[in-house]
Amino acid sequence: MPVQYQKLKVSRDARGAVFEPLGEAALSHQRNVHVVISEPGTVRGNHYHHQGEETMAVMGPALVAVRDRGEIEEIEVPPGEVYAFFFPAGQSHAVKNLSTGINVLAAFNTLVHDPQHPDTETDVLLA
Repeated sequence: MPVQYQKLKVSRDARGAVFEPLGEAALSHQRNVHVVISEPGTVRGNHYHHQGEETMAVMGPALVAVRDRGEIEEIEVPPGEVYAFFFPAGQSHAVKNLSTGINVLAAFNTLVHDPQHPDTETDVLLA
């Protein structure tokens, strides 16, 4: 399945920025929410989910890589913009922080996280 993503509306003022990563309909299907804070140059993900579907809101600057039918597609999220990505089960994804500061993303999954039996399989897309 081709990568699915959309640019989200970001409201800004002197205090910073606010965005809504999910709409009401999508929110009711989520079983796990996690916020990921990444240091400059680091990569998160590099995996796929066996059963869970993941939605991720990524604030740029960041590079998101997705494996689609064997091919890797890279999407650059511009500085200050936020893109929401939808990853169905089986679609590999990775996010690299391209900034000189921390990067924040919010992720939602349709399965409860079980550290004893993770739903992920490693698939390195970004180094």
